Order: sequence, then structure tokens, then C-alpha cells
Amino acid sequence: MTTYVLRRLLLAVPTLVGVSLVAFVLVACAPGDPVQAILGDHYSEREATALRARLGLDDPLPVRYLRWATGLLRGDLGTNDRTKRPVVEELSVRWPATAELASAALLLATIVGVGAGVTAATRRGSAFDQAAMGGALAGVSLPIFWLAGIMLVIVTRADPSWPTGLRLPSTLFDYEPLTGFTILDAILQGRGDVLRAALRHLALPAVALATIPTAIISRMTRSSMLEALAQDYVRTARAKGLATRAVSYRHALRNALIPVVTVIGLQLGTLLGGAIITEQIFSWPGLGNWILDGVQNRDQDVIQAGVLVIASGFVVINLAVDLLYAVVDPRIRHA
Repeated sequence: MTTYVLRRLLLAVPTLVGVSLVAFVLVACAPGDPVQAILGDHYSEREATALRARLGLDDPLPVRYLRWATGLLRGDLGTNDRTKRPVVEELSVRWPATAELASAALLLATIVGVGAGVTAATRRGSAFDQAAMGGALAGVSLPIFWLAGIMLVIVTRADPSWPTGLRLPSTLFDYEPLTGFTILDAILQGRGDVLRAALRHLALPAVALATIPTAIISRMTRSSMLEALAQDYVRTARAKGLATRAVSYRHALRNALIPVVTVIGLQLGTLLGGAIITEQIFSWPGLGNWILDGVQNRDQDVIQAGVLVIASGFVVINLAVDLLYAVVDPRIRHA
């Protein structure tokens, strides 16, 4: 087990280096002139030359990457050209919002998806099975921006007071965040009013973001559960006279969850990137809105930092899934 963990950790290092290289090259080679985006349409050649020299845009690409990578190792990701604030400072405020949204969506998707998949497998061919798989197909097919728009229209008409944007109402003047995770901070401070407000603001974007992973997890759970129910050990358990519920949940489900764990982990990584659209629709102050602002302002430091964080998060999550998979499945540990 120790050898397996060390090997996976060592393999993650070159992957992260490759991620940083790809993120830098893609942003550096993207069309558009950062100087024009910063200075606007009216500027002199002297101002443009000075800004290019300050940003190091005239240096060769390898030199620029090494300079950026060196700053990255020091914790310096540059400065936001629009706000003049350090990128690390803005990143520390933005990423908890995205992490909270993605975690809430994944929790919802896991509970609903696994529950629906297990029930559909144990009632194969029933009306529930057909409805659940039909709903899963629709969940995968419907684009998030369309579904989120429909949700906004329905909810605002049913309850005009329901929040449709931001993380908290502007009326909470006395609230001071501790960790940046609003729900956790509300619990730590014993603020029931903040917790209720945070959950209300989180509900719509979390449900919208959870639709696709819910569909994927439910279909995978059903397929894996059906395969487990057909195994010899399940038939043996039934022959011993065990109750159907015990056979399904104590024996079949534990083995069926092995591939489902991998899918759940991968969906969390996907949610970090997919949250960009959801954050834009619901005005959620996370990485998605921040990266889009950087794209519009052609701010290379912001774009590179945002892409690097999301990609690195995906790599770290995959690593955690690999390690968790080894814990769940003894065959990997022994191999």
C-alpha cells in the first residue's frame, strides 16, 4: 500500500508541471493584445512599449514561462491589471466560493444519484426504473445554461423573494468571514441567520450544477449494481435466506460502489470547470466569474492562475480517487 501511494504521488508531480506548462502556453498564445486590453483604444506607442517591457511580453516564451514558474514557486502569481491587487489575494477569496458550490452540487448528486441508481437496479424494469433512467438521460442532454434559466423563471415566479444571485444578502452587515466558506463560517460562529441565508443562496446554483453529475452517477450506480446482483455471492446470500434488503445493501452495494467512487471523484473535478457557466448565470462570486473577467480584460496573470487552479484541482482529485480506490478495493493493494 505504501509503495502504491508513493508511486501515485510521484506521478502527480510531472502531471502538475505539465498542467502549468499547458496553462501558460495556451494563455500566452491566445489571440489578442494584452497591452490594448489594459490601456484601451487610445494610447501612445511609448506607453505601449513601456507596458510591454514591464510585463515582459517581448521576452521569448521559455524565458517568460521560467519567470512565471519561479514566481509560482514563491507564491507570486502576478497582479490583476484592472484591480491592481495581487492575484494570490483575489484567488484566496474566490476559490472557496467555487469549492463550496462544487461540493454542495456533488453532495446532492451523490445522494440522489446513488439512491436512484440502487432503487432502479433492485426494481429493474419497473416504472421507477424507466422514469429514473429517462430522467438521467434528460439530465445529461439538457445544457446547464438552459436549465438554469428555466429554474430562475420558475422559482422567481413561484417565490419572488427567493435569492437568485450572490452568496449572501447585502443586509448582513455584521457578518465577518473566517475561512471563506460561508456555511462553515456560519456554523463556527453560531450564526443561524447566516446559515439559512447561505443555504437559500446556494440552493439554485447547486441544483443546476448537480443535474449532469446526478445523471451520470445514477446510471453508473444502476449498471454496477445490476452486475453485482448477478454475482454468485449474491445468489449464495439469497440461498441462505437473507432478507432482500440485506442482500442488496450489505453485500451487493458495497462491491458495486467501487467503480462509482471513481466516477464521483471525477465528477468533482468536472464540476470545478463546469461551475464557470453556473457562476455566470447566478452571479456567484467564484473562480468562474473571475476567470471570465480576466478573459474580457485579457489579463494573462488572472487567466493563467484560474486555469492552473482548476486543472491542478482536477489532478489532485484524481490522485485522491486513486488512493481511495486502493482503500476500497483490496485487490489494488495486494497488486
